[in-house]
Amino acid sequence: MSARQFPIILALGTTQTLAWASSYYLPAVLADPIARDLGIAPNWIFAAFSTSLVLSALLGPRIGRQIDLVGGRSVLSISNLTLAAGLVLLGLTQSVPLLLLAWLLLGVGMGYGLYDAAFGALGRIYGEAARRPITGITLMAGFASTVGWPLSALGLETIGWRDTCFAWAAAHLLIGLPLNWLMLPPVPGAKVAAANAVKPHIPIDRPMILLAFAFATAWTVTGAMAAHFPRILEAAGATSVQAIAAGALIGPAQVGARVVEAWLLSRYHPLLSTELACLGHPVGAAIVAIAGGGAASVFALCHGAGNGILTISRGTLPLAIFGPQNYAYRLGIIGAPARMAQAAAPLLFGLLLDHMGKGILIVSSALSLAALGALLLVREKPVSPK
Repeated sequence: MSARQFPIILALGTTQTLAWASSYYLPAVLADPIARDLGIAPNWIFAAFSTSLVLSALLGPRIGRQIDLVGGRSVLSISNLTLAAGLVLLGLTQSVPLLLLAWLLLGVGMGYGLYDAAFGALGRIYGEAARRPITGITLMAGFASTVGWPLSALGLETIGWRDTCFAWAAAHLLIGLPLNWLMLPPVPGAKVAAANAVKPHIPIDRPMILLAFAFATAWTVTGAMAAHFPRILEAAGATSVQAIAAGALIGPAQVGARVVEAWLLSRYHPLLSTELACLGHPVGAAIVAIAGGGAASVFALCHGAGNGILTISRGTLPLAIFGPQNYAYRLGIIGAPARMAQAAAPLLFGLLLDHMGKGILIVSSALSLAALGALLLVREKPVSPK
């Protein structure tokens, strides 16, 4: 990581932490109080949240194409404005239609402002040298839940959920927007390029399909574990205290694995680190299946480590295989199925968990191994960067 890269990594790491904390991680703390205040079931909140994730997935390719043309400066700045507007509307919500509209705005903001957009912006700036900056911002934003959940909980206790939404909106306008606009370099000739742009033809070939499948299956597991991890561990025999303590280890495990990726695995092709990451969840699941609930913390560490590297791989692996040309657009295409799977996973795994109990770990492990199988097939037909 060079001295010239550090200010941009620091800025994007900060704005990514803010974006994730105030959108993706918001329902975990505020869903119940919002539902009580509106007199609705919490499922309404999560349904609106899932809809917002689907919308962000659908917008991914278009946003990626915009980043390829004009860079990430304007796109990420738009995300701050859109997320702020959605948070303000959420804070003003008095009905289900307004609730849904607020989350649709937040979905647009997430499409413009979460990892895929940030990775695309770094690819536009650094080209094939973007791997270390991508790892750098994920090291910082890996603490988004660690920062976001306590801040949202503190806001809930002191100023209420509505003013907490307004406070997050203010943070986007006062912190996120200036950092994204001032720290990201403009792209020379962006307006001319955008005016004369012709939509590129990106063939949905075998490597594209395999990568999309691998990330979709892997992120199905990620989305399911984020929603049901404590319940799954309790079904496997852990006490509620053991399950909660284990869950607290996922964040540090993610960041620790990213440090290892940055300083050790970065000398190898990112395909290797992605394949190793896919083994994390099945290995942890096997250990907890054999040893019981007492091994919950080991499972959390294995799952968190794998998930931490998979987050980086979503940006680094397509860059290594296909090169920087049309990188953000390609990233949006590959990432769309993963985002949709992540949106559907909490509901699907919730239904399966009610019927299968700890047997749900067989399903999640099979999905992780299916992702690994797809990645092994990618190795058979590498694509030279252009």
